[in-house]
Amino acid sequence: MTQQSFPTTLPVIDLSLADGGPEGRARLHSTLRAAATEVGFFQLTGHGITAAETTALTSAMRAFFALPEADRLSVSNLNSPHFRGYTRTGDERTGGSQDWRDQLDIGAELPPHVPAPGDPAYWWLEGPNQWPEALPELRTAALGWIDRLSGVAEQLLHELLAAIGAEPDFYDHAFAGHPHLRLKLVRYPGTAPDGAGQGVGSHKDYGFITLLLQDQVGGLQVERPDGSYLEVPPMPGAFVVNLGELLEVATDGYLKATRHRVVSPAGARERFSVPFFYNPRLDAHIEPLDFPGAQHAPGATQDPANPLYADFGFNELKGYLRAHPEVTRRYHTGLLPAA
Repeated sequence: MTQQSFPTTLPVIDLSLADGGPEGRARLHSTLRAAATEVGFFQLTGHGITAAETTALTSAMRAFFALPEADRLSVSNLNSPHFRGYTRTGDERTGGSQDWRDQLDIGAELPPHVPAPGDPAYWWLEGPNQWPEALPELRTAALGWIDRLSGVAEQLLHELLAAIGAEPDFYDHAFAGHPHLRLKLVRYPGTAPDGAGQGVGSHKDYGFITLLLQDQVGGLQVERPDGSYLEVPPMPGAFVVNLGELLEVATDGYLKATRHRVVSPAGARERFSVPFFYNPRLDAHIEPLDFPGAQHAPGATQDPANPLYADFGFNELKGYLRAHPEVTRRYHTGLLPAA
């Protein structure tokens, strides 16, 4: 795509058109196909998540970040070999640089999975969450959000595959059992003391689909083909959706995974967001997608610094080892790359 053809605003997709009969579904598929193949980002409306459900989550999130630091640190991810829990501001990295945000990492609630000798190391990513004792409502709100958004994302994936002529259930087997569903509660506390504006550095997501709930403070930016950035103003009631690298690789570049970043809010102004990552099982082997336009696919992006694997778990583990060096050094020194 050229700079001239890149949109000046993100496309808006109404998922409720799926229930609008043949004409509505045809319109949904046309707009969804264009957004997914040309931009890789769009705003999603008609998803069925209510304002009350959203308020329950965001109220619990704000209450968590308002807790005394000692309460937040009681659930530090430094306690967890599974990379679950609270990350202090500045302790996560993207592209090797410090992200000026703090966050709580949450996933499907599962028993600790300690890999047996010979098992893939990515099984460390399955395990229990950490919940602050002072805020019991957070567990209910967060796990309920994961359940609700996984349903939205499953429907969206089915409609996306249908939109490009593939079988809608082509990847259902990859999500059977325990898909790797993840949620982050994120606060950007303003500009870093050194003036750096990296809320989170430029990156692509590893998996299939991300649904982002953002507040009314801007900062999300999508990279254009020429390296400049498109601002993504908040749209009340909508999720910002982007496709991950696995879908780009599975379609040989026909579907786009697009780089994006968050610029820190000015001064001491706070920004809150909730990204939800709809990802397959860690041991899922992602087969190339069979669809009519495959012969016209331009090829997936190649990045020697970021090799991608067909088994999802290796991609996800690679990302966590890089992003959370303190947790990696504490529990997983054997997984560090050789100096």
